[in-house]
Amino acid sequence: VQLQASGGGLVRPGGSLTLSCSPSEGPLDYVAAAWFRQRLGKEREFVAAINWRGSSRDYANSVKGRFTISRDIDKNTVYLHTNNLKPEDTAIYYCATTLRQIYRDSPADFNLWGQGTLVTVSS
Repeated sequence: VQLQASGGGLVRPGGSLTLSCSPSEGPLDYVAAAWFRQRLGKEREFVAAINWRGSSRDYANSVKGRFTISRDIDKNTVYLHTNNLKPEDTAIYYCATTLRQIYRDSPADFNLWGQGTLVTVSS
């Protein structure tokens, strides 16, 4: 099973995109799902996470108030709704899941990854 991320593209500053993440096959089973991003020349960084119940959400300070993570169990999909995008949001965005009951906002704690989708914010 792999995760498939989609929805990236070119958008102007201030614009919006919705990223989606679904499994290649079968149901998406996780304790928590998250989005990370990797900017050119930088390490992969945490963006947002949500638990399976949808009762807990966590965001990086840099995206609070602009990004929203959600999940649709019936559609077997996790979303990242991005608003008021800035040039510094330009990155490859990856979705990931973990079965750990206790996890940090670190790529090392997430074991299943997607291939990434490129978001470019430019005028």
